[in-house]
Amino acid sequence: MDSFEFNKIAGAVLGTLLFVMGLGIFSDSLFAHAKLVKPGYDLPAAAEGGAPAAAAVTAPSVPLPELLAKADPTKGAALAKQCATCHTLEKGAAPKPTGPDLAGVVGRKMGSTSFGGYSDTMKGMGKTWTYEDLNTFITKPSAFVAGTKMGFAGEKDPAKRADIIAFLKSISPDAPALPK
Repeated sequence: MDSFEFNKIAGAVLGTLLFVMGLGIFSDSLFAHAKLVKPGYDLPAAAEGGAPAAAAVTAPSVPLPELLAKADPTKGAALAKQCATCHTLEKGAAPKPTGPDLAGVVGRKMGSTSFGGYSDTMKGMGKTWTYEDLNTFITKPSAFVAGTKMGFAGEKDPAKRADIIAFLKSISPDAPALPK
């Protein structure tokens, strides 16, 4: 190939690139977006003061003791399968890197297992998991523990939450009696 043919090919490639760039500039001028006043998206604000925002979660219409009295641990085990993606459910099993062991959670101090990924808020709670706390947490974890690292959005159905809590009680040998 002589230099004249090479120049024609190079000219065609460069001409095409110049045409595409010009077309991009022209289309940007036709379809230009307005400049944002403030970049980004508005996100919902976190609970003030870093304290648990348990009041932000609506209470169930049926009292928790009644729900727990009718709860089915077998149904709860089926519902807890989604929990098993991040948590271990067997007594004595090592925690997964994404969540603590849930066996024995009822009656256990919050943030007290060997799992190292607890949020600072969870570690600083200093409370013991009660049935009411578990119900509120499962409803919406981010409303109960501000800054939680748990990605679960929550379970809105009170009957399903009661089934899950009944299952958690069944795998918690030191669990207190159900509330009356």
